[in-house]
Amino acid sequence: MPQSPESPDSSPSRDSPPKKRWGNRPWKIDFQPAPRAIPEAVDFAIVGGGFSGLAAAAWLRRTEPGKSVALFEAETLGAGSSGQTGGIALGETAAGDLPGLGDVLAGYQQILRELGVDGDLALPGAWELAHNRKRLPNSPIAWKDSGELCAVAEVRGGSVNPGKVVGGLARAADRLGAMLFENSRVEDIAFEGPLRLEAGGKQVRAQRVLVATNAQSLELNGLAGRAEPKFTLALATEPLSTEQIEELGLASGKSFYTLDLPYLWGRLLGPGQIIFGSGLVHLNDWRELATLDVSSGEAAELFARLERRVHGLHPALGSVKFTHRWGGPILVAEEWQPVFAAHPRSPSAIVLGAFSGHGVALSVYLGRWAAEAMLGRRKLPEW
Repeated sequence: MPQSPESPDSSPSRDSPPKKRWGNRPWKIDFQPAPRAIPEAVDFAIVGGGFSGLAAAAWLRRTEPGKSVALFEAETLGAGSSGQTGGIALGETAAGDLPGLGDVLAGYQQILRELGVDGDLALPGAWELAHNRKRLPNSPIAWKDSGELCAVAEVRGGSVNPGKVVGGLARAADRLGAMLFENSRVEDIAFEGPLRLEAGGKQVRAQRVLVATNAQSLELNGLAGRAEPKFTLALATEPLSTEQIEELGLASGKSFYTLDLPYLWGRLLGPGQIIFGSGLVHLNDWRELATLDVSSGEAAELFARLERRVHGLHPALGSVKFTHRWGGPILVAEEWQPVFAAHPRSPSAIVLGAFSGHGVALSVYLGRWAAEAMLGRRKLPEW
């Protein structure tokens, strides 16, 4: 198997998905910062406690231990996209390679290693699948899905345990001296020098700010009307036998995703389970995420459709049962490119997000870049 077993999470504890309406994800986030008083002023403030924000917080303190860093999360760490992702790590953006991007996967590995994060990272590669196209001569996948679905290319990639990565990055940031605040929503930012945040009911001054809220708080990050929030779905099968995994063509441990529609992606999970993901719930406003319930409405219909689809892919999946059903938000900007730029209202604030579902490795990689930009050691890209 390509990674260590990931324990199912079905208890109603803090480790359960922070929004139970979003389903039961199959991993835990086992770190909780100690309560502390919110400071009146810091050198650097970070809004959002997901992959990007935590990586930036840890890297800021690692690079400049004399500077103060405070991270504010509206709910619990990993409560948004990062804790709900499917865990597929890929080497480019959803728009492909971009000028000056560099080697995302090598950088991702380096960041996790230097911060001491064990995220069950495995990079055996990934299959690009397509319908009714010429297959690779060595394609192990031959599924029935609106025609034949097989591997047409192999790219760099793999998988991680998202819960372990969130928890590991949080531990690193905490160990290095960053101040982490859960349940401390940033309601507003006054974009003047110094910047002033309304966080957790307190006012905090900051010299530089990173807004890494991705698909939520779009007014705060300046992306309202410029990017579209979506909600994507995933499910995990019961454990399959080694023989079944081999029949499905997944014994190599490679992740997979389709290049065409109908879209499908997935990967192995622990001892013989498989994650399959597909479908988008379209939102008119990001605030709809607060009331979205995967057990009803469009999400429930999409889950039923995905289950039927998985059952029909291959005889080995014909009667498989599903142990987990969950979803999470993504943000899609113009031409599928991530947003990594100065905030439209202040050059002292940076906006990072809109990974279009490709943020597992990219968000951490760009989180480090954002930290270096906040320190004046690196320029922002011109995407």
